[in-house]
Amino acid sequence: MAYWLMKSEPDAFPWQKLLKDGHAHWNGVRNYQAANNLKAMKKGDKAFFYHSNEGLEIVGIMEVTKESHPDPTDEKGRFVMVDVRPVKALKKTITLKDIKADTVLKHMALVKQSRLSVSPVTDTEWKRILELSKSV
Repeated sequence: MAYWLMKSEPDAFPWQKLLKDGHAHWNGVRNYQAANNLKAMKKGDKAFFYHSNEGLEIVGIMEVTKESHPDPTDEKGRFVMVDVRPVKALKKTITLKDIKADTVLKHMALVKQSRLSVSPVTDTEWKRILELSKSV
């Protein structure tokens, strides 16, 4: 199993909407590197749900339920989406400030490639975030 971090702006698609709906198509990704990360995802992989722009924090955990398939919002047919479901909210959200201040996390792709909307998370980073969030 691999781990990921997926960003969404809370005014466009917040964590609470995913919880309410129970599933979502993660579409609209138009960056090739982020799209390649979507293509690398496997059913059962886990991802942190990160509120970007407002909040700047990891708020929950999702699971990939369907691997990459065509994104119908892409008229040219170049990009893909995955399907996800919520697993659980973090007991304590982890802010970008928390991540940058932590010696284990300060080199995350979230920090190094801040504009990337879908990025990998290492096993060590995943475990550390769960520890900090008291969600272990």
